[in-house]
Amino acid sequence: MANIKKPRVRVREQDPAVRACNFEEVSHGYSAEEAYEEATRCLNCSKPRCVAACPVHIKIPQFIYHITEHDEAGAYAVISEDSSLPSVCGRVCPQEKQCEGSCILGIKGEPVACGSLERYVGDWAIRHQNELPQPQITRNSKKVALIGSGPASLACASDLAKFGYEVKVFEALHQLGGVLVYGIPEFRLPKEGVVEKEVERVKALGVEFENDVVVGRTFTIDDLFDKMGYDAVFIGSGAGLPKFMGIEGENLNGVFSANEYLTRANLMHAYDCEYDTPIYLGKRVVVVGGGNVAMDAVRTAKRLGAEAYIVYRRSEAELPARAEEVHHAKQEGIIFKMLTNPVKILGDEKGTVIGMECVEMELGEPDASGRRRPVEKPDSNFVIDCDVVIMALGTSPNPLIKQTTKGLDTNRHGCVVADEEGRTSRPGVFAGGDTVTGAATVILAMGAGRKAAKAIHEYLSNKE
Repeated sequence: MANIKKPRVRVREQDPAVRACNFEEVSHGYSAEEAYEEATRCLNCSKPRCVAACPVHIKIPQFIYHITEHDEAGAYAVISEDSSLPSVCGRVCPQEKQCEGSCILGIKGEPVACGSLERYVGDWAIRHQNELPQPQITRNSKKVALIGSGPASLACASDLAKFGYEVKVFEALHQLGGVLVYGIPEFRLPKEGVVEKEVERVKALGVEFENDVVVGRTFTIDDLFDKMGYDAVFIGSGAGLPKFMGIEGENLNGVFSANEYLTRANLMHAYDCEYDTPIYLGKRVVVVGGGNVAMDAVRTAKRLGAEAYIVYRRSEAELPARAEEVHHAKQEGIIFKMLTNPVKILGDEKGTVIGMECVEMELGEPDASGRRRPVEKPDSNFVIDCDVVIMALGTSPNPLIKQTTKGLDTNRHGCVVADEEGRTSRPGVFAGGDTVTGAATVILAMGAGRKAAKAIHEYLSNKE
């Protein structure tokens, strides 16, 4: 029986002073012994609240039980029923707001480390991939095309391949993985050891990938149906169009979107001296925003040698970023300027950033998001000296697919309109992930991809 007074097993991490100067993964993860010790804390509840709180409803107590039996293969089999990317989700999902946030042990103590245990199992499966049983697949004659190779498409492609379809994924960039490779830094999600291995697992199911294809330019969705013979299409192209504030000075040299900054660093290895990818190395960098992308950008800037700031218009309690990411950022020396809002970016005679004028804010009544609305304090203007400003204010889908696809409905934010199962206004066209919801979490995108796979299977089965 689990000991409810047993302390949570801490995950080993790099020393903050050391990791702030490198791009190696912050967390070392659990060893087999540590995973076993943590797994024995699980109460195996009869009505597990953690499962209900998981967006894809992983059978958490069941896979944890297998760990206590030293049966990692069994644990992986349980997770695989509901999740396609355990090594990814175990690292980047907001467990504190989902499974761990609902764990009954967390009421009076510390919850079970569901995320770290999922990562442990996922990493074990990567190391033992050749020993695991492969699904027996009976191929049919139907073809499905997927646009984008991020978590939504990877999950959708896996399930479609298992259903027997001929599946091909078209990716605009030169590397596979979508936001997993261009958006999330190496120190949070290793590309070679994790993302590439997860993609290889999808390839092993018979899924084909083609890089450097921009759907809407190289060919259209109509071409996929009419000229290339596909029976269904899934849009999982994400949300890569950055947002800006619209304030004076955003066109100065030294102002970037977090999307561009992180893509240069992550996808194009600008942090590695062996690559010649250009990136603007500032001495004092200010990142505007409070989400996970803002934390990724500011921690990247720190590792590139800058004194790095977060500027956020609400208080720390309203920060949307994961608590773990905020904690790690503080450990690494990131400076947080809360209740602060930019009003103007200042430049010199050469058009280069030299500072950012801000105002102090105070919190008023809650807005539509449920958070207290920030209100400007009169006559509170001040200047933060800086030479780089990074806007991390969210993203929206690229309008290219909408512009080149007749009859595809989008909303006022530019997101593709789709139902819970991913069906769009175009018969045979399905969508999921950030291209439908706007920027969200990996687990939600993955869940949307799996729902869409079932809907596509149903659609093609009925059509037949």
